[in-house]
Formats: sequence, C-alpha cells, structure tokens
Amino acid sequence: MSDVIPQLSAYDDAALDAAFRSLIEQVQAGASSLSTAEAQEAFRLEWLGRKQGRLKLVSDVWLKTAPVEAKKALGKRFNDLKAAIENALESGAGATRASGPALDVTLPGIARRIGIEHPLTRTMREVVQVFQALGYSIALGPEVESDFYNFEALNFPQNHPARDTQDTLVIADQQGKPGRDRLLMRTHTSPVQIRTMLAQDPPLRIVVPGKVHRNDESDATHSPIFHQIEGLCVDTNITFSDLKGTLDHAMKTLFGSGVKTRFFPSFFPFTEPSADVQISCIFCGGSGCRKCKHSGWIELLGCGMVDPAVFEAVNQRRAEMGMDAAYDPKRISGFAFGMGVDRIAMMLSGATDIGLFYSGDLRFLESFA
Repeated sequence: MSDVIPQLSAYDDAALDAAFRSLIEQVQAGASSLSTAEAQEAFRLEWLGRKQGRLKLVSDVWLKTAPVEAKKALGKRFNDLKAAIENALESGAGATRASGPALDVTLPGIARRIGIEHPLTRTMREVVQVFQALGYSIALGPEVESDFYNFEALNFPQNHPARDTQDTLVIADQQGKPGRDRLLMRTHTSPVQIRTMLAQDPPLRIVVPGKVHRNDESDATHSPIFHQIEGLCVDTNITFSDLKGTLDHAMKTLFGSGVKTRFFPSFFPFTEPSADVQISCIFCGGSGCRKCKHSGWIELLGCGMVDPAVFEAVNQRRAEMGMDAAYDPKRISGFAFGMGVDRIAMMLSGATDIGLFYSGDLRFLESFA
C-alpha cells in the first residue's frame, strides 16, 4: 500500500499543507459512510491498522525519511491527521448508537432475581417481629466477649461447668489477663442484656437475636455454631404472671391461636425462679406423634425471673463506671427468656439435621422459596 502514500517532492509549508490536506479530505469522505459497525471497523483498519494502516505508511514514507529540519513541521501535521481520523471514528460510533433501536419505556423491565432469605434468617426475623409488636427493641452485641459479660455478671460461679473449655471456645493467649477480662466466643446472647443494662436505665424491654458458639460435636441436633433469641424485660412490679402472659401470647402468634403452653420448674444461674416452657405439639395438636415423642408437648425455651444477683452485678459495674445504681432489686424486677432459632426452624421446616442449614446445599435452601 506504499503507492497510496506518494513520496514528497518538497518539504516546505505549502507542499506539506497540500499533501496532508489531500489525506484529511479522504478521511472526511470516508467518514460520511460510517453508518454501521462493520464500516467503522473497516475504516479503522484502513487508517489505523498496526501493520498496513495508512497512518503507519505516512509515518514510514514521510516522517521517518524526512530531513531533520522538516520533522517538526511534519510531526505537527501528522498529529492533526491522526486527530481527524479518531474524530471521524467517534462521530460515526455516535451516529450508530443514535440510529439503533429506541428504548421502549412501556415494556416490562428485566428484574434481577434477588433470591430468598435464609431459613434461619427468616425464622429469626419472624420471632423478633412478634416481640417488636409488644414494644420490645432489638439489641445486638459482639460475638467475642469477656468472661465478665458472658459468665460473671450472669451469676455463673467460677467452678460452673459452662466455663469449662469442653463447653466454651476460648481465645488463645489470654492467661496474662485477669479472669474477668479474658476473651471467649459467647455461649449465649445474654451478655447483651448486661451491656444494655449498663447503658440504659430501667424500664427496658429488649430482644437479642444473634449467633453463639459452643464446643459441641456436630450431629443431627447439635452444631458448634447456632442462633438464639433472648429477651429481657425490667420495670417495677414485673411478675411471673407477666412472663407467662408474654410467652403464651408469643407462642400463639408464632404457631397459631390453638397452641397451649405449660411451664415446668428448671434451673438457670441468672434467673430465680426458672422454668422450661413447652407448647402443645403443632403437628398432632397434642394427641401424640413421633415428632413430640407421643407426649403431645414440645419443649421450646427457657425463662425465669431475673436473679437479684444479676442486678447487683450490674450496679457494681455501673459504680465502677461512675454511674448510679439504677437496678436496685428492692425496687425493680424483671424476667428473661431464651430460645434456639435453629430448633424452631427445624420444627417449622421438618428438617431432621441441623447441618442442612449450614451446608449451603441449594436443593435444600430452594425448598423455602
């Protein structure tokens, strides 16, 4: 294609202007027909191709062989030619876009599939919403806790089995810290109750959803990671009757108005008296089936009145922080409850293995869509 670019006979301004004017006119003539993407690509290869493009030939035939004194004038005109070629390509591309199919705003859009909530997330949200309707606020806290918040303030004595590393996942290299400051993975969401009482004066009503960790072997009903929802209500004249009425209403809202509740004495270090709560079997209506072990009842959660020792621990810590003792057990009372989200999700879904919720198996998760 060197014959397309003739040799220059002179290098004065008039000769250079005439030579480059002829090329720019050819660029402008070719640019008038760039109505398709194919035409634009052919034009680009003709003028800007790396091996046989006309601009490269101009550089080889004119610029590189020119005398030194003419190279500056040639270089300026060469850059003007290159800019004209690029402008022609850009104008052609804009015209192609403008002449393309118009956007019809009346057509339905292409909606992006968002997916669904994880069944554990959905169950947690539904339970929390029941208590929000009763005036409870949501409280959250860290999963890495200190011994004080996880055990000491909740009336767990030093030799309590729950403190054993067989049950609790502890953070490494904590031996140099005082016992109450040593870090661990929280074994329940109850530490958030202590943190809330330190931050707020009564009355308060909170639910605490979250992930907890225990050194459990994985099997069909146990996992080292699971989820809890706990609640705390503190005010003057709070009684066990208030606790029973609250939980009975919550269970009926969650599982249907025909569900019955019953309470059995139990023990938890941070409540006194304490109780386990059972609901009538939602599968057989209380007549007895395999899922309720033919008893007609399913144990679902634990609860109780807040032990005065917990209020005293909170007041002591508030005093250390320069705050007043707002949680006087002679003046206020409260109740607490806690339930496993994973257990409720298994009941509602019919899953027989807790590991299904953590496996990431889309065949199982898509069944909740």
